[in-house]
Amino acid sequence: MGVRYSSPVITVQPESSIFETLSQMQKNFVKHIVVAVKNKPVGIVTERDINRFLGEDKTARVVDEIPIKHVMQKNVISINDGFEDHFDQCSSRMETFKIGSVVLVDDNGGLIGIVSRTDLTKAYASVFGGKYLVKEFMSKKVVTCRKTDSLKFALNLMNKNEISRLVVTDENGCPLGLITTNTLLAHSDYFTKGKTRSRDYLLPIGKGKDLTVGDLLNEKLITVSEEEDLATAASLMIKHNVSGVPVIDSKKNLSGVISKTDVVKAFSMVGPHEELRSKYKELY
Repeated sequence: MGVRYSSPVITVQPESSIFETLSQMQKNFVKHIVVAVKNKPVGIVTERDINRFLGEDKTARVVDEIPIKHVMQKNVISINDGFEDHFDQCSSRMETFKIGSVVLVDDNGGLIGIVSRTDLTKAYASVFGGKYLVKEFMSKKVVTCRKTDSLKFALNLMNKNEISRLVVTDENGCPLGLITTNTLLAHSDYFTKGKTRSRDYLLPIGKGKDLTVGDLLNEKLITVSEEEDLATAASLMIKHNVSGVPVIDSKKNLSGVISKTDVVKAFSMVGPHEELRSKYKELY
């Protein structure tokens, strides 16, 4: 697949603080930040990495005092930009190493860009229609919450289950929408009000402490049928800038969630499956 990608990548230095890194994530609407020295990648960090680190760190330091080098993943998975079909290479690496992005470098190891789940989801939506159904890749384990739940309860539920999204349902279990860590980060006034002494950067401060899940819920419910083409689900994620979509069955009941991670898994399998089909046709 000859899709090319060379987009600027957001970077910080190893000595940059967690606060500075989170600010870059919120400002640029990205989930992954590359840690670089003289344009050479030395690490990569996600919001989930930061969240996990702060949960385990028992020191009295606050986010503007902790260098990101203590949080970053040092094993940066990268590919050379000279690779033909590098989206295929990226999807394979993401699925193998269970990561959300792959760094692109030149022949000298210099940083060129980054390929994320979003990039692969966009490519899948435009190229691989008719290959798989949603039900073949969706997750049937769904963690839910209610509109009346506090944002702190929702965040604790996500952390406990090590996930980045919850499906919001009514009292009958029907889906109403999604609440994600991205939702919380996008609505956070933590960075504009300079509350760097606190670690609760995802939760509202001041008068916002009483906000509930329903206050941040998008009014438009996005769902997809389990019988729908996976490419259609991928298109929905890109169009609405979400990382996952609730899946419903023929009776409109919630049956699962389909995410960009699932799309990446499908992306990594298309090539091998097509090769098998071609060999099978040649033999028979």
